[in-house]
Amino acid sequence: MNAANESQRLKSIVIVGGGTAGWMTALALATTLRGAYDIQLVESDEIGIVGVGEATIPMIQRFNTAMGIDEAEFIKASQGTFKLGIEFRNWGRLGDRYMHGFGIIGQDLWAARFEQYWHRLNRLGKAAPLEEYSITRMAAKANKFMPPRSDVPNSPLGHIAYAYHFDASLYAGFLSKMAQSRGVKRIEGKIVRVSQREPDGFVDAVVLENGQDVKGELFVDCSGFQGLLIEQALQTGFEDWSHWLPCDRALAVPCESVAPLTPYTRSTAHAAGWQWRIPLQHRTGNGHVFCSSFMEQEQASDILLANLDGKALAEPRLIKFKAGMRKHGWKRNVVAIGLSSGFLEPLESTSIHLIQTGILRLVALFPGQGFNAADIAEYNRQTDFEYRDVRDFIIAHYKVTDREDSEFWRYLKHMDVPDSLAERLDLFRASARFFMHGKAELFREESWVQVLLGQGLQAAYDPMVDMIPDEQARAFLQDVEEVIADVAQGLPTHEAFIARHCLAPSPSA
Repeated sequence: MNAANESQRLKSIVIVGGGTAGWMTALALATTLRGAYDIQLVESDEIGIVGVGEATIPMIQRFNTAMGIDEAEFIKASQGTFKLGIEFRNWGRLGDRYMHGFGIIGQDLWAARFEQYWHRLNRLGKAAPLEEYSITRMAAKANKFMPPRSDVPNSPLGHIAYAYHFDASLYAGFLSKMAQSRGVKRIEGKIVRVSQREPDGFVDAVVLENGQDVKGELFVDCSGFQGLLIEQALQTGFEDWSHWLPCDRALAVPCESVAPLTPYTRSTAHAAGWQWRIPLQHRTGNGHVFCSSFMEQEQASDILLANLDGKALAEPRLIKFKAGMRKHGWKRNVVAIGLSSGFLEPLESTSIHLIQTGILRLVALFPGQGFNAADIAEYNRQTDFEYRDVRDFIIAHYKVTDREDSEFWRYLKHMDVPDSLAERLDLFRASARFFMHGKAELFREESWVQVLLGQGLQAAYDPMVDMIPDEQARAFLQDVEEVIADVAQGLPTHEAFIARHCLAPSPSA
């Protein structure tokens, strides 16, 4: 770095808030910036972690790899398990179930996607359930797991995609140790005031209860729903999406583990929301996301506790939220990451992913001393696109349903949706086609197809599949089905794989 650039370089970064968002940010910046910046993280032992983000999607592997995190070590430290997808129950209709699995479905044939041939043959009664053409979904169904094998790329074994379940507080603690070993300074204390400089309103310090000023040039707000810097100090504003996503409460409770150890998250729809089930090594995480306009808290608690697999290990803990996003994720010298930037219910396990991508954007657009307006605008543009993209996918779970058994579901089925989603649903109904709007989209065609078909959306198929005779297409699907069934049968159980490679010490040890 030359002398001119050195004089323009920031010297100090303050991260407000710990938890998963704070410590992921701290570790990423410490690793990327290689000790050239003074990084401080302020957190209070008095403030708890929301901790609903115990399930992830496969992109977290990229973060862990970039940080030099050993998978087995991290799984042991966080009481983690592996995740091949999400099982949805009662979403399209009461009694229905489908799996949104990671990775590819089948193999493409000629000029159309594999699922198009399946869709055509399924209408004729000549296809197995869609899940039987996916190695991750068949492994999940059988409670089996192993990572992909790079030495057999043409086998289904080469196409296993996975993520993790883990205890969010243990994961944050694991990251904290790594970040502090790389130079991050942790300051314990409760922030009572935010100091802003004149005349531009930039944050220049946070003041702790003990009177200490923690000064900085770049501030990262990881303070959770309260948005201590981005909202309370800078008054950025919030775009409310609760008219599309009306759930505004969650009750969370752990329970005892039961066998078998399932390699997938479960989401079960109830009368005014849904319940998550996330299996860890030492317990099972559970929660009931519900809408307080349609259900009282006591009823929501009763439903949650009546649908646990094992004995509850605590009293249900209430979390209040509102779906939406800050109007700006980066304002002046403050960048909001995690819940301080916005909230989308964890239906598709996107909370930690949105932390990860926020960090990546910050690194890609890392500011100089002047905080260039073009960099800030680009950060906000990308954040806005990503949140709206994920928002539409989550809304689709509620909109595409035949349920009208409660006031909640009647409202959702008949509500207007964003134009961006309505256009996609119309295109899918016409020919089961899906097109990406850009590389930045999180959910690919396989995800949309599984959810929309799984929830019962009626659609025609791509006429290109008529170029292949029925019997040829049927033989092709049957071959894929048989190969996947054979490979899945030979996989180890999820529990056996963990016992051999990454079993956590007993919590009492």
